[in-house]
Amino acid sequence: MTAPGAPVPPPPVSLAALGARYAGLVGAVLLAVAGYLGGALPDAPLGVTPASIWRTPDGPATLICWLAGTVLLVGAWWSLREGAPSTRWAYVTAGLWALPLLVAPPLGSRDVYSYACQGWTYAHGVDPYTVGVAAAGCPWLDTVAPIWRDTPAPYGPVFVLLAALAVGLGGGLTGTIVALRVIAVAGLLLAALCLPGLARAAGVPSRRAVWLALAGSLVGVHLVAGAHNDAVMLGLLLCGLLVVVRRPGRPAALLLAGALLGLAVTVKASAVVVVPFAVLAGMPDRYTVRALLRHCGWLAGGLLAALLVTSAVSGLGFGWVGGLTHSGDSEQWTSPPTAVGFVVDYAGALVGRDPQAVPVVRAVALLLLVGVLVVLWWRAWRVLRGLNEVAAAKVGCPRVARSRVALHGAALALVATVVLSPVFHPWYATWPLALLALTAARTTWFVLPTAAAAFLALPDGTNLARVTKAPGALAMTALLLTVLVRTARRGSR
Repeated sequence: MTAPGAPVPPPPVSLAALGARYAGLVGAVLLAVAGYLGGALPDAPLGVTPASIWRTPDGPATLICWLAGTVLLVGAWWSLREGAPSTRWAYVTAGLWALPLLVAPPLGSRDVYSYACQGWTYAHGVDPYTVGVAAAGCPWLDTVAPIWRDTPAPYGPVFVLLAALAVGLGGGLTGTIVALRVIAVAGLLLAALCLPGLARAAGVPSRRAVWLALAGSLVGVHLVAGAHNDAVMLGLLLCGLLVVVRRPGRPAALLLAGALLGLAVTVKASAVVVVPFAVLAGMPDRYTVRALLRHCGWLAGGLLAALLVTSAVSGLGFGWVGGLTHSGDSEQWTSPPTAVGFVVDYAGALVGRDPQAVPVVRAVALLLLVGVLVVLWWRAWRVLRGLNEVAAAKVGCPRVARSRVALHGAALALVATVVLSPVFHPWYATWPLALLALTAARTTWFVLPTAAAAFLALPDGTNLARVTKAPGALAMTALLLTVLVRTARRGSR
């Protein structure tokens, strides 16, 4: 019997949870082995296919380790999707799984080499927003995927500065990659620090939020081993949201939160869709138009200050905005608008026409995205106005309900951005994952596609979407139509 005042011991960990922990660890080790056998190494051949990988001496072992490791890691994460035994247990397990991947070669993508060359370009006095890494003379050009050698950097000035810092600290290519991985891990650690506070604000168990956001294989493979800058964006994004939910209505807090969100935008511009919902999260109680404008002004002031200061300090201005147009140079069926465009082109080819529908469908999807974002924000605003009336009637409306509405709106905004964007890469699924882990009542609808995305990229960066273009486009279009029909039927009831 526990003495009064004594700390309550944690509940015993089940055998199923322990089995998941060590199955996931074995999976992480197998993925690290796959990385050493055939990961995105500097001298790895480009333009390969699964068949050509299989024919190499280490090819069968590489593919077997990758498939078995991914199955084990995804399966272990899936088995505890309703929550780990405790928050501490979730942190320890996620860290344990990340360790083998922390010392593995780059996995799942060659983007880290693009980061290195963009940092080298800026460090040598060349504007990476006007000159591609090939024209700049990057000494590591052969490591960069051909499609990105002649395009300007699509990232904001904060990340360009971080990439240049990595080049300065690392010296050579290996040191630069290590430094970039350290920067990515720092972003994840910042996100990990913010998750419990956000979970309390949203009224969900932190053990579930931490597990879903940090233990997934996409985080380990792409954000840790792949060193993607999405980790830095997520860390800044969650930190900014934590500030507004902790100190709602306070001008200093709104300015700080706006600055943090602005820094996230200057890493990856997609973070901007969260800003309108951060304004709602930063309103303490009175949801009036006047209060909205006041709080929006403070938050926007911090955001604009971050954009202006970083653009001035880097000396690059806003040239990075133009670089965003090249992010759609890659065409893959994993983007629903692109898949629909492919199917239209295939149908046109059957009747001897060439509709060239991909750019058109992508443009329509971006316009639709704007409309969806407006609707999501308006719905969140109306719900919060309703909660405000409940509170005014003294029925009671806890702050946690208000925070959850705003954060869930931000999560859905990121989901819409990922679904309607011209390009989808597996690590993009980590954008909404963290906020959905904090707000979604049910997990399967977003955990399942996230788990499926883990199987899209081979260790060397080969994207399976590239070699499954036609069947993938047909399957994605069919899935999209199914979702639309089911949604319409539910709305008509």
